[in-house]
Amino acid sequence: MSLEDKVGQLFVMHVYGHTATDPDPADIDTNLRELGVRDAAELIARYRLGGVIYFGWAHNTRTPHQIAELSEGIQQAAQTAQAAQTAQAAQTTPTLPVLISVDQEHGAVARIGAPATLLPGAMALGASGSHAHAREAARIAGAELHALGIRQDHAPDADVNVDPANPVIGVRSFGADPDAVAGFVTAQIEGYQSAGIATAAKHFPGHGDTTDDSHTELPHIHHTREEWDRYDAPPFRAAIAAGVDSVMTAHIVVPALDPSGDPATLSHPILTGILREELGYDGVISTDSLAMRGVRTKYGDDRVAVLALKAGADQLLNPPRPDVAWNAVIEAVAKGELTEERIDESVLRVLRVKARVGLLDAFLDTAPDEGEPTPTPTPTPTSTSTSTSVDATVGTPAHLAAADTIADATTTLLVNTDGLLPLSPATRPRILVVGADPRSPSGTTGPPTTVLAGALNSLGFQAVTLPTGTAPDEAAIEKAVAAAQGQDAVLVATYNITTHTTTKDNTQAANTALDDAPHARTHRATDSDENTQPALVAALKATGLPVITLAIRNPYDVAHQPPVDAALASYCWTDVELRAAARVIAGRTAPQGRLPVPVRRADDPTQVLYPIGHGLTY
Repeated sequence: MSLEDKVGQLFVMHVYGHTATDPDPADIDTNLRELGVRDAAELIARYRLGGVIYFGWAHNTRTPHQIAELSEGIQQAAQTAQAAQTAQAAQTTPTLPVLISVDQEHGAVARIGAPATLLPGAMALGASGSHAHAREAARIAGAELHALGIRQDHAPDADVNVDPANPVIGVRSFGADPDAVAGFVTAQIEGYQSAGIATAAKHFPGHGDTTDDSHTELPHIHHTREEWDRYDAPPFRAAIAAGVDSVMTAHIVVPALDPSGDPATLSHPILTGILREELGYDGVISTDSLAMRGVRTKYGDDRVAVLALKAGADQLLNPPRPDVAWNAVIEAVAKGELTEERIDESVLRVLRVKARVGLLDAFLDTAPDEGEPTPTPTPTPTSTSTSTSVDATVGTPAHLAAADTIADATTTLLVNTDGLLPLSPATRPRILVVGADPRSPSGTTGPPTTVLAGALNSLGFQAVTLPTGTAPDEAAIEKAVAAAQGQDAVLVATYNITTHTTTKDNTQAANTALDDAPHARTHRATDSDENTQPALVAALKATGLPVITLAIRNPYDVAHQPPVDAALASYCWTDVELRAAARVIAGRTAPQGRLPVPVRRADDPTQVLYPIGHGLTY
């Protein structure tokens, strides 16, 4: 392999378009503007890419069959590009398939939507208390990704969410107990790997205790070294013991681990000193997206890629200007700042992951003896075989039924005054469903109030909806109060009453300014939201009707709203979790979930209102 081939193996990039060679004209324009290429095939050929990551905002994930065909096209493009480079160089360089990856944590982060199976997210699984459910969820998710040609999932999240106001982790974490999180991380690694999917524990050294979002700023974690060992390290130790394929870094400053002020992604003391030497990890270290503000506040884009490799990283995820980053690494080797031996170490780690997920089987099974020519690799699967695999695996009735079964174990009943729940359509048939309708994580589910009403109607109720948003104004509240007249109960979907920032999707594209990035936005409540969602609950409670609240994201909402007759947490607003909550409300299933995080009093956060493990049933 040439140096350029080796460096290319370390880069993982996004690219716009639903096909590898014939994207929509608008996607071609965006690729040319941001990446300097027309399509995925050109991107792979130019940079000899080791990996491609899919995003919904890049129009990679429209339908299961389209995703599988895109994956097939990318692998064909890799073969074509390698063949052309080999002929030009008159050398026998093996064709290396691309490691295609995605952020498919499920729950609040899902790039691939229905009709693929959508499963409960991390905190919901934590609430279930079942490692078996977590393992099975990962196995199902992995099997479906495998059928789509995806071989790596940037999951599970190994952060311990100890800050209720954390704007970037929250329900993406399995909980606030380090040992419990460690158990679920292990279970999910086992599940994904059983399906042939490489895993990524993130975000090292731990992103669970911050009120800042590394997508938009550089957070500081003020744990002491002893606190880090106690709270943040256990899930990563467990992941390493379970054989995790990669560890993703965090763009956070942890002075107790490295006083330089560098983010962990660029920190040699953290990545090499702690992760490699102390924890004994020799797998792939992947950066989080290098387009995020948290890693770009101190150094320029030309330095970030080089410093990440010097710190100990192996995969460079989504640098905003790939030409700048790629050339900077090549130049660093030429000048001696990086050695080619150091590049070789990372390439070998990446190739080991590709081998573990079967991407190198054709090459390894027919490896030539010394002096013999490199064999022609086995062709990528045909469209017919790909289509058959998709139909047999993705969104099957068995997978969808399993998702419902897992979700039934997650809904948590926090308050049930005078045994209001379960409701019966015989005694309280008319239900008004109001509240927040945040955008679907995958763009294929919801809106939540409609899903809840539909689920209740399928169970014999007469439910009607009135969406009031995350920041209902006085007029919306008055309208909700009026609509409550003649109803037997009101169900209010609350959304992140306690979080006060606005964040955008998990990675910003190329070198666009954050405010202009053409990505899906994930709304988080503003200061006005903190007041108006509780005001809606209070106004409805004043009608005298029974009021039930369902926290459809963070379970902490119950501490920031007026007392209600019943309160539940679903930990996400996707259909599978909302339907499960409806079944609990109707008594079709008993509530089984237990809080995996403590809920603290709003007026005195030093006091716990509901401890870890709290959950009522009937």
